[in-house]
Amino acid sequence: MNLHPQPIAPLPITVQEMIESPMLRLPLEQINKSVEPNRKITDKNIHRPQLALAGYVGLFTYHRVQIFGNTEMYYLESITPKKRQQAFRTMAQFEIPCIILTNNHTLDEEIITLATEYKIPLFVTPFETTRVTYILSEFLDTHFAPQVSLHGSFMDVYGVGIMFIGKSGIGKSEIALDLIERGHRLVADDVVILTQKRDDILIGAGTQLVQHFMEVRGLGLIDIRQMFGIRAVRYQKRLEIVVELEHWDDTKPYTRTGLDPETIQILEAPISYVRLPILPGKNITVIAEVIALNYLLRAYGYDAATAFTQRLEAEISRKTKGTTVERFRRNLSQYHNDFE
Repeated sequence: MNLHPQPIAPLPITVQEMIESPMLRLPLEQINKSVEPNRKITDKNIHRPQLALAGYVGLFTYHRVQIFGNTEMYYLESITPKKRQQAFRTMAQFEIPCIILTNNHTLDEEIITLATEYKIPLFVTPFETTRVTYILSEFLDTHFAPQVSLHGSFMDVYGVGIMFIGKSGIGKSEIALDLIERGHRLVADDVVILTQKRDDILIGAGTQLVQHFMEVRGLGLIDIRQMFGIRAVRYQKRLEIVVELEHWDDTKPYTRTGLDPETIQILEAPISYVRLPILPGKNITVIAEVIALNYLLRAYGYDAATAFTQRLEAEISRKTKGTTVERFRRNLSQYHNDFE
């Protein structure tokens, strides 16, 4: 099982795709509607072109979404119309994806004409610059975040994201189906796309095509959402545990105490890892629930293995201490007897 898959290269997104995405909760209205918003965005960062408007384009990152806030607009209003057009033309000669005006700002008709001439889509929003920057950065950061694809069944069990991996035909989908019957929720089956949100956070989701369909060998494809209802599915979930299913092997050592929990690295994010051997009659569904509950207990500061170890050490210490005292008493009694 490949637990270190190659990252998926993020694809550019067009301005049209960005403004039509339901994930971008930003009201935008295009000013020059004759310009097709089909230019590509290739960078997750955004840019405020203050220096470019002032005439310096040496460090102008033109391939990013450009934001015109109060600073840019007040600067343009402070110069003459001729210099204003010249400043905008200096910037517009680059292939800019789009320009977004915040705070319902407006541009002169001459500037709008220049933007149309250079095929730069102009948008306006009532939101303030700080809010626009946050929303756009969040959206683009998600789109361009590192991703990997893993084969497995991804479930939400008691609020814990568990992915079951293992060889084809070992029973991952059947375990997921049993968990759904017990009231847990399916995130994705077969192909799971993991997106790195931060260094230690991976968000898993299904592909747009497969979504919540599941293949059960001998039965075929079933639609979990239609069969069990909306409560049986989730569209995304944080990955917290990877459970690798494998057939029992007498030659392999398996964890008995849990004192040394294992982790694996996926996209440089540490994820809890459990290697679970399968035997006939073993209830993997119940064990999966216990794995989730045990993870929650550890998250709240209680570790059963550590608690048992401390209790065992206390008992050994108590008995050892008692044995030492008893031996001292026997030696003292023997000394008195010898003295008499």
